[in-house]
Amino acid sequence: MPKPRSNTFLVTTLTALWLTSTVAHALNLPRIFSDNMVLQRGIPLKIWGWAAPGQSVAVSFSAQKKITKAAEDGKWSVTLEPLQASAEPAELSIVAGDQRVSTKNVLVGEVWLCSGQSNMEYALGWNLGDTNNARETIAAATFPMIRQFKVPHVTNAAPQKDLPGDWVVCAPDTAANFTAVGYHFALQLYKNLNVPIGLINSSWGGTRIEPWTDPEGFKLSDKLKDISELIANADKVHLQNQVAKLDQLEAWVKQSRVALENGTKLSTFPGGMPEHPLNGHDRPTAIYNAMIAPLIPYGIRGALWYQGESNNGEGMLYFEKMKALIGSWRRLWGLGNFPFLYVQLAPFRYNRPEALPGIWQAQLAALTIPNTGMAVITDIGNVADIHPRNKEEVGRRLSLWALARIYGESGQEYSGPVYLAMKVQDDKAILTFDHSDGLKSLDGKPLTWFTIAAEDKKFVEANAEILGNTLVVSSDAVAKPAAVRLGWNETAEPNLGNGAGLPASPFRTDK
Repeated sequence: MPKPRSNTFLVTTLTALWLTSTVAHALNLPRIFSDNMVLQRGIPLKIWGWAAPGQSVAVSFSAQKKITKAAEDGKWSVTLEPLQASAEPAELSIVAGDQRVSTKNVLVGEVWLCSGQSNMEYALGWNLGDTNNARETIAAATFPMIRQFKVPHVTNAAPQKDLPGDWVVCAPDTAANFTAVGYHFALQLYKNLNVPIGLINSSWGGTRIEPWTDPEGFKLSDKLKDISELIANADKVHLQNQVAKLDQLEAWVKQSRVALENGTKLSTFPGGMPEHPLNGHDRPTAIYNAMIAPLIPYGIRGALWYQGESNNGEGMLYFEKMKALIGSWRRLWGLGNFPFLYVQLAPFRYNRPEALPGIWQAQLAALTIPNTGMAVITDIGNVADIHPRNKEEVGRRLSLWALARIYGESGQEYSGPVYLAMKVQDDKAILTFDHSDGLKSLDGKPLTWFTIAAEDKKFVEANAEILGNTLVVSSDAVAKPAAVRLGWNETAEPNLGNGAGLPASPFRTDK
């Protein structure tokens, strides 16, 4: 994976300066509430900000007016009644005493959080040519109803109240900075729903899943107990490290004074104070604290997630971490089991043949989490490039899940075949699948990447034939099948699919 594209020091400094400047004004809104924003339709909407303690605050939008008072810490919030979609630019107005803050060109439609690592962050205009048809896509991107809020890279050891950023209207001179996957997802939604689409792009190349997760999320699985304990002890460890560093510095000062008096060479300076154990782009909760927490509880429909390359090799432990991430975000947003759609990783030559299939299995298992959906892309990757170029098809496949499962656009298949069960008849394994209508070879050639084993678990290449909506798998070398696998190699690009042309997820029938 490429190194995270960031200048954390610069962003942190700018964030601090920006936040400091807002303190000078008693009435403030989080930056997510800014010109050109898209508000989520159809749900109660939280609007919040800061004012002088005890001050009366009036919030007006779309014929609604809500009045509240700022708490002792200055925080205030109101809840607007659910809004209907609107492409008519409107103004959100907040008044406190003689102060007034407003955001203009506000639309109401569908808002999606786009998160993960580089394959989500990858923008339409990055390295033009690295995403298919990038120049043509950008030139044609006159879609003022699609907007993006891009969150800068920043970390923190504690949850933050706000972050910098701006909503940007999609146009040929701005689209290059839109997440490519998110843009193509949004475009499909816009064309089918004809409502404004807002993307909150909070993503960071090269990052693991743990930094995106709230501390409480890790408590959802006993298998993540070590991470929970690390978080619980972080402040104590930081204090101990600071004390130890001070002792080291004091000893160095004494030694240096003696060296100066004796005219001898000073020893190397032992460095500055230690970082907090949770402050760093690879540390649990650190990105959540700075790039997700300040967005909550801004109204969203759901989340798109494209991540896992940096966790490759963890197998089913990654499933536990997905449960932690999804569970924590849903709890904090308070919107119930909002939709969480994610991308199964594409084949890539990591030189660890069965490590990636372990992640695939974990991602497949995540479909058991309520209201989740997975786009399989084993057929549109490049084993020599960790960044598949066909971001348009990735976004489209995610949109199929959203349109069918969330927006009720029935009549179109949204998933490739998903393994259900296996039974054995003589020397053959009979496999059944969900989403198996029109089961076929996607390229018209014999089915590939199937292996079969007896009880000894020695897998050999297998023949696979389609019989209606079932699959018959066998090998002359296995008289009594016990297990079947599909695509159990990091470079596997299986050709099993369904009538909609969507590929099957790699799977294993053995545990």
